[in-house]
Amino acid sequence: MPVVDKPVRSMREQIIDTLRSEVLSGAWSNDAPVREHTLAERFGVSRGPIRDALLQLSQEGVLVYRPNKGVRVNTPPSEGERQLLQSMRREMEAFCLKQCIGELTGADDEQLEGILADLSSACARGDLSAITDSDLALHRYLVRRASRELERVWLSITSRVLMDYSRIDQFDEIVAEHIAIVEAVRKRDFMAAQKALNANII
Repeated sequence: MPVVDKPVRSMREQIIDTLRSEVLSGAWSNDAPVREHTLAERFGVSRGPIRDALLQLSQEGVLVYRPNKGVRVNTPPSEGERQLLQSMRREMEAFCLKQCIGELTGADDEQLEGILADLSSACARGDLSAITDSDLALHRYLVRRASRELERVWLSITSRVLMDYSRIDQFDEIVAEHIAIVEAVRKRDFMAAQKALNANII
């Protein structure tokens, strides 16, 4: 498995990541309208990349198309659905971790440390959107390191789960839990890393 370099994001990907983080952090209210022309003006692009971004986020379940209302922010999953999705997320992350942990290198450790530093900085600022972005990025790195195919499925599951993320303002806990994940991964200790992941995914 090759080292996953920090990707250079296209404008479309930047728009997707920004909007996803904003919705998951609560910056957009449930059922809020999402208008192409407003976003095109905001990001300084044509409607094409915006339309692509909204389609991707709709496929993830972050947004939803409602007849006669257009694209809106989706409502969070029910408690039963959330518990099921959480269980699926834990299983998927554990599988991906087991697949990749023996192949990780010092370069991977540096990438994870960089994401962890971004997360710590975001928590220190109380920047909820940046916290969501970095939190997702750290878990996503390990999933992508194992399988880009599973990454797409994981992202859809995790995005739905985090639409009802009540712990986003527990800054100290968030940082401590991700430090535990990164430290266990750096030691290539699968059992400790899985335990740290499970403690974080609640």
